[in-house]
Amino acid sequence: MRETIIIDTDPGQDDAVALLLAFASAAELDLRAITTVAGNVPVAQTTANALRIRELAGREDVPVHRGADVPLVFPLSTAEFVCGPDGLAGADLPPPRGEAAPGHAVDALIAILRAAPDDGVTLCPLGPLTNLALAFRLAPDVLPKVKRIVLMGGALALGNVTPAAEFNIHVDPHAAAIVFGCGRPIVMMGLGVTLQAIAAHEQVARLLDHGNAAGRTVHGMLTRPRPGGLGTVGHPMHDPCVIAFLLWPELFSGRDCHVEVETADGPLRGRTTIDWNGRLKREPNAHVVATVQAEALFERMFARLATLP
Repeated sequence: MRETIIIDTDPGQDDAVALLLAFASAAELDLRAITTVAGNVPVAQTTANALRIRELAGREDVPVHRGADVPLVFPLSTAEFVCGPDGLAGADLPPPRGEAAPGHAVDALIAILRAAPDDGVTLCPLGPLTNLALAFRLAPDVLPKVKRIVLMGGALALGNVTPAAEFNIHVDPHAAAIVFGCGRPIVMMGLGVTLQAIAAHEQVARLLDHGNAAGRTVHGMLTRPRPGGLGTVGHPMHDPCVIAFLLWPELFSGRDCHVEVETADGPLRGRTTIDWNGRLKREPNAHVVATVQAEALFERMFARLATLP
């Protein structure tokens, strides 16, 4: 049975790969909408990028809704220094032909959820959690419709934007605190697992063997020079882990934990404190994934991407 999903995203190269993996997995995943949020780049650009990726995959049937342009409390911090000025450095894609669907992403989330049966929709946020937090606060009646939230964010250990915090949670920690406190099942893909899934250039090169446009685009994004000492031997597959978990959960392992988000504006802003050993005796609110079988992940993911145009 196909799993109904909504992807909330701020593309971003690895977001783009996650979207393409979802598009290539229509037999398993019923992607009802893409909602965009400010994160890696401002929301006008993340929306354009979602449209560009949708058109690359030939899936203009999936609506893209533009969402929140700022976090709930803090000013927006973006990551062009990682992703490039347009967020998709290396993709070599034209501007989008189409436009975003009418209506704000938060309204779209609420409408789709209200129309769904209980436990009917899986939410897949790949960026800051602003849209989800707003939807849950504005329409708490939609929460029973959420089957689970499989998200990329947080860290078991060190962060990547500060010593304490991973980028997505750091950008909007107040939204993350709302989502982790929403009471619905959460699967957390943090840096502890996603940094195990680093695609080396030699692995990515196999995408060129199939001669498809999507493969060439992904190859260009994942083999581009990465600035600022961020590594050149490979590209972490942060966001694709979310979609891969839906498709191949047997490749991942973790444990149920209580996760608390630091919202204060200081050196610990955005830290996810994960009670891995249950010392606090608090009810778990997330399944924290800690390991992935990376080689199998790449084999399956690249084979799936080869089916795209």
